[in-house]
Amino acid sequence: MSRTLPAPKPDPETEKFWAAAAEGRLLLHRCKKCGRVHYYPRIVCPACGAMEPEALQSSGEGEIYSVSVMRRGEDAPYAVAYVTLNEGPSILTNILADDLGALKAGDRVRLAWAETDGGPPVPMFTPAG
Repeated sequence: MSRTLPAPKPDPETEKFWAAAAEGRLLLHRCKKCGRVHYYPRIVCPACGAMEPEALQSSGEGEIYSVSVMRRGEDAPYAVAYVTLNEGPSILTNILADDLGALKAGDRVRLAWAETDGGPPVPMFTPAG
């Protein structure tokens, strides 16, 4: 990615997530009530509405569910994708790759971190192979 990303602005609900990101760890949440794993970590479970999250560190591995390569605009080309993590939830993210045209659904990916302007890095992915 050629441009500098703006730094995330942690709030009380996301500060542990961004602190882990600064250490190179991707945190998810698992609901203690229903067991569902979700991303973006938040206090309220999107599946059952319970407020019983527990932190879960992601393996950082997953599979592209859907990908689009943007070829117009100031920062083009870049790839936007839904990545389904091994732990279950999907993330809307960017894929960092030399050959964006070769990316396709089903490709295995691994976590990569993109630096920001003075803040914690943001999670992105790169081809696993």
